[in-house]
Amino acid sequence: EEISANEKKAALKYLMFLKKKRDGKIKGRGCADGRPQHLNTNKPKTSAPTVATESVLLTSVINAMENRDVATVDIPGAFLHADMEGDDIHMKLEGMLAEMLARIDPKLYWKYIRDENGKTVMYVQLKKALYGTIQAGLLFWKNLTASLKEWGFLVNPYDWCVANKMVNGEQLTVIWHIDDLKISHVNPEVV
Repeated sequence: EEISANEKKAALKYLMFLKKKRDGKIKGRGCADGRPQHLNTNKPKTSAPTVATESVLLTSVINAMENRDVATVDIPGAFLHADMEGDDIHMKLEGMLAEMLARIDPKLYWKYIRDENGKTVMYVQLKKALYGTIQAGLLFWKNLTASLKEWGFLVNPYDWCVANKMVNGEQLTVIWHIDDLKISHVNPEVV
């Protein structure tokens, strides 16, 4: 009841994709349809830095020359680790998705179910960054960078997606593109 007509109109839709894996299991992946956000958003204020190609190549050469152990990591649910900032972002859950959420905890959610033109809908406000929203990458970058600094890493002033820390007298390097990290050090246990 608290959401305005304009907020309802601007609410992002939730997209759900299902994929059948080779082993026969069904995998679901959901995201916000952030395309409407591109119309009203200042791109430089919402774009996340990404590692430079030169940094990927140079760290690869260093890894080879120093015989470093290298690991790559994808952080699951990465964006959900970051809190939303700025204006409230609302999302519109429709049909079976809204009904399933209401069935999880009817006392909590059923009161938010609405009927719009014969379709079941629920509006939610995003508290965490969600893949598909225009600012999710930047929010996750801020979160990851803050964590690395807290753990004693120094972020490279020329490439904000490269961070180094001395561990046992040797350099530990982390480079990242969105939620994919490459970590290297001469000692595999450090990696």
